[in-house]
Amino acid sequence: MTDAIQAVVAEGLTKRFGAFTAVDRLDLSIATGEVVGFIGPNGAGKSTTIRMLCGLLQPSAGHASVAGFDVAREPETVRKHIGYMSQKFSLYGDLTVRENLRFFGGLYRVPRRDIEDRMRTAIAMAGLEGRERALVRTLAGGWKQRLALGCAILHRPPVLFLDEPTSGVEPEARRRFWNLIHQLGSEGVTILVSTHYMDEAEYCNRIALINAGRLVAVGSPRELRRHALGGNLYELDCKALGAAVAALRQVPEVIEAAIFGDKLHVLVSDAADAIQPFLARLGIAAGTPRPIVPTLEDVFVQLVTRPINGEPS
Repeated sequence: MTDAIQAVVAEGLTKRFGAFTAVDRLDLSIATGEVVGFIGPNGAGKSTTIRMLCGLLQPSAGHASVAGFDVAREPETVRKHIGYMSQKFSLYGDLTVRENLRFFGGLYRVPRRDIEDRMRTAIAMAGLEGRERALVRTLAGGWKQRLALGCAILHRPPVLFLDEPTSGVEPEARRRFWNLIHQLGSEGVTILVSTHYMDEAEYCNRIALINAGRLVAVGSPRELRRHALGGNLYELDCKALGAAVAALRQVPEVIEAAIFGDKLHVLVSDAADAIQPFLARLGIAAGTPRPIVPTLEDVFVQLVTRPINGEPS
């Protein structure tokens, strides 16, 4: 994407709250029409970064531009060119579907001649035909979510920021929501979406992983799975999962060990031949390690536990 027009550019973007650094020298570029997943543990700096890019928080240092406008010098202009959907449902439950859409159309200064057509488009996108007069508080979570997205794009913004928009929504509704996201991306809308769901990150063109305020990896899902781990990944059946993880983390050849369901995933620098005999000597029964293709969750676990500048994350 290096030759594409960059809709979002952050260079050394930093935010401090007193002595605490929430975002630390973040560099990120997002091309026009690209869908980028923003992932990281709680408190990693995802929401703070998004709020700076939206012009809602003044950066402490660094530079960022969105849709060609500087977020520090032109925050009002930035907000006119973006759509924003927060992790907390932001619509009004005591208003109907139409009333919410009309209200947000007014906030975004959608021209009167266009508002009815755009409201119809948003209602169709949300699958709410025939429920235009329903109070929003009576809607299921998936409908509310798609309606909130419809409200966020009423003014046709070129850049969209979604801060954990699918939190608490059932899987099928999340899938429908992501279909809408990719439809918008195919129409040229640039989207940065933060999420806790690794399966959702697979839908993105690229993933930016942030930990302790620092960007630790950027790439496509395939690139991250292939290059980020720095070792070979194995899966094995094991009875005493907790004891096995604690023991394996003391072995020099083991880069990381983690519990995945009823199995262990063990990342080693070379081969895994010594794992089973080592556990057996400790009285821990385990099956034969099987090489597996890493998932994004494996990548996530490894990168967020990797030391940052020599310090544990």
